[in-house]
Amino acid sequence: MPRHSAGLLLYRGAGAAVEVLIVHPGGPFWARKDDGAWSIPKGEYTGDEDPWAAARREFAEEVGVPAPDGARLDLGSVTQAGGKVVTVFAVAGDLDVQAAYSNTFELEWPPRSGTMREFPEVDRVEWFAVEQARVKLLAGQRPFLDRLLAHSGR
Repeated sequence: MPRHSAGLLLYRGAGAAVEVLIVHPGGPFWARKDDGAWSIPKGEYTGDEDPWAAARREFAEEVGVPAPDGARLDLGSVTQAGGKVVTVFAVAGDLDVQAAYSNTFELEWPPRSGTMREFPEVDRVEWFAVEQARVKLLAGQRPFLDRLLAHSGR
C-alpha cells in the first residue's frame, strides 16, 4: 500500500502575478539545501481520513496558523519518486509569514551520539512567484504549480 499525503497550496494574485506559499523543511538534513528542497505544506494521513481535513490539519501544524477559509481548488494527486501519493488543494488567501511557526520533532543529533535534539518541522515559510517556486519546490510537487495556473487562467 502506498503512503498518502495531503497538502494545501495557499496562493495570492492572478495571471502572471500569482504567488504561492511554500515551506522549507527543518532539521539538519535540509539545513544546507535550498533549490529543489521546498515543499507544499503537507503531511501523511490514513486511508479513512478525509484528504481535505488532513491538508488543513497539516497546514496548521507546519505553518502555525489555521488554514484559511475559502473556495478550494482540487489540484489532484501525483505519485512521487518514492511511491508516496500526494493530493493537493489550493485556496486563495494571504498570510503574514512573520506570524508563521512550526511544530517540532526530536532527532538523535549528531547520529549515534545519544543526544536527542529538537528541530522545527519547517524552518522557513515564504511567498514565491510561481516561476521561482518551480525552482525551489521538490521536483515531484512541481506539477501542482501547472495545475494551479491552469485554474487561474494563466
